[in-house]
Amino acid sequence: MLKVERLKKSFGGRVAVNDVSFHIEEGETYGLLGPNGAGKTTTISMIAGLLSADGGSVVVGGEPMSVGAVGVRSLVGYVPQEIAVYPELTAAENLLFFARLQGLDRKLAASRVSEILETVGLRDRADDPTKTFSGGMQRRLNIGVGLVQRPKLLILDEPTVGVDPQSRNAILHSVEQLGNEGLAVLYTTHYMEEAERLCDRIGVMDEGSLIAEGTQSELVSTVGERDRVEISVVSLSAAAAAALADLPFVESATDVENTVEVLLSDAGTHLAEMLARVGEAGSMVRGVNIHQPDLEAVFLNLTGKALRD
Repeated sequence: MLKVERLKKSFGGRVAVNDVSFHIEEGETYGLLGPNGAGKTTTISMIAGLLSADGGSVVVGGEPMSVGAVGVRSLVGYVPQEIAVYPELTAAENLLFFARLQGLDRKLAASRVSEILETVGLRDRADDPTKTFSGGMQRRLNIGVGLVQRPKLLILDEPTVGVDPQSRNAILHSVEQLGNEGLAVLYTTHYMEEAERLCDRIGVMDEGSLIAEGTQSELVSTVGERDRVEISVVSLSAAAAAALADLPFVESATDVENTVEVLLSDAGTHLAEMLARVGEAGSMVRGVNIHQPDLEAVFLNLTGKALRD
């Protein structure tokens, strides 16, 4: 549904986007992650046809995208970080206004408004002025505006910033439903848990370049992250560490104040054997904690920064 090839953009002497390429299939949610200043917003702006590229191409649904393109832009729903609704209008009036801007006739626009209010969970507030809505409700309506023309590609630029937990969960649920219904979604976020929950594949941007791409498991394996198991013992922790270090699947086992820290791949498969070996060493287990690698660890490894930096 979306094909980005060798996209480039500079502002003066500063390179904002440098040779970025990726694609998104129908029904796929693709996460674009990166610290502030990585080039995500510039990339999104070019994909949405809001900013011209210095080089490369964007193709949506088989049609080339550009600032001057009209027909292809109807295939894209763009939901910016900023709230883009009119506070004096009701939720239904906002959606109807944007539907008419997209060229929908009155009958079809009214039908779409009803459908969207249901999708974003605002049917019971359809006739209330948007200025009376919470921040989370306004963001849900913001997503609804991006859906009025039935886009093939939905771009969501940090849609949950500043919302309460209940609204945030409602937004994430809506995005999951849209992906299940076949919509291609490009999703940026500063919350790693959202990317882990929603995204089929993830691209990591830093300093204008796409430095890694894949599923969560593929990204984890790329940077060589391993499971870390903490085994708390009553005594003889040094003996337990030595016994575990002899196991062929253990990369390292370190004694740290009555806790043995073990580094290995696929801890769940080998846990029973490790606990048995600790018992054979004469030690007694008090507790076990397994820390599996996640996207946060991958991101720090790749960029040297936290996602919110």
